[in-house]
Amino acid sequence: MYKNKTFLAIVPARGGSKRLPRKNTLDLCGKPLMTYTIEAGLKSKYVDVVVVSSDNEDILRISQKLGAKTIKRPHVLASDTATTYDTVKHVIENIEKYDYIVLLQPTSPLRNEKHIDEAIELLEEKKADAIISVCEMEHSPLWSNTLPKDGNMGGFLSNKIVNKRSQDLEKYYRLNGAIYICGTDRLLENKSFFLKNNIFAYKMDRKSSIDIDEEIDFKFARLLVCQYD
Repeated sequence: MYKNKTFLAIVPARGGSKRLPRKNTLDLCGKPLMTYTIEAGLKSKYVDVVVVSSDNEDILRISQKLGAKTIKRPHVLASDTATTYDTVKHVIENIEKYDYIVLLQPTSPLRNEKHIDEAIELLEEKKADAIISVCEMEHSPLWSNTLPKDGNMGGFLSNKIVNKRSQDLEKYYRLNGAIYICGTDRLLENKSFFLKNNIFAYKMDRKSSIDIDEEIDFKFARLLVCQYD
């Protein structure tokens, strides 16, 4: 609880994954990947309850052992076509009411309780309805473009930036997938964490923003996590 408002953290952790099989339970420096996110939620000063939603019995068992609540996810919500919102809505409909939902993807092992608490504090500071975490982009999108079939790069870059150094370009930020916070009522009303107004960014450093999607991401995370474990 923070400023008399309650916070429910939801960790969506299905058993399957096409690009990196069973990624949520892969051993990362001695413990399952998803453990880092569950522990971060449990250690938060402001999160009231951590709930893990999964279709997988091993994931549910591990989560319960850590101290999180669990909700068995229907198989229809564990497919590749099911949306995160559908999963979040299913949890909301099967648990007591909380003022805010904090979505914590289990693929962000370096996002910790400090980040979660700072994001919640920013929510109060801004009097916001939603907060979403971002990090600075590794490369400016101004250096990118689409390519025609023949690979012609004649108009690839704008003349305004051809002779500019990368450090002289405006900073761009991207979603890092680590933290999504939204008022429960507004989330259900909009069917998304991305509100049209009164929504602000919580900036994270790039190291803490690593998001595991493929094997190369996992190998990089292992280097970082084991180094600081």
